[in-house]
Amino acid sequence: MSPVYLLILLLVIAVIVGVYRLLAGPTRADRVIAFDLLFAVGVVLCICAALASGSKAFLDVAIGLSLVGFLATIAWARLIDRQVSSQEQNE
Repeated sequence: MSPVYLLILLLVIAVIVGVYRLLAGPTRADRVIAFDLLFAVGVVLCICAALASGSKAFLDVAIGLSLVGFLATIAWARLIDRQVSSQEQNE
């Protein structure tokens, strides 16, 4: 068994844990962290696909996905921060 396939198996376990936290997360921050975990797993899966196939196109996809994940995490964090601060002002 190739180390790449073992890594993919571990990543599938990480996806299951991340999806559980995304659905059952008690707070919005937990859901944002789970969302960020799923993006990171997607990036690593793209790298594994590049290693397994020998195609460098997957690396470009991994770079694009990491940028989108970074921006999405910042956007969600700002949204949560604004909602918390507006709730504090209402009280």
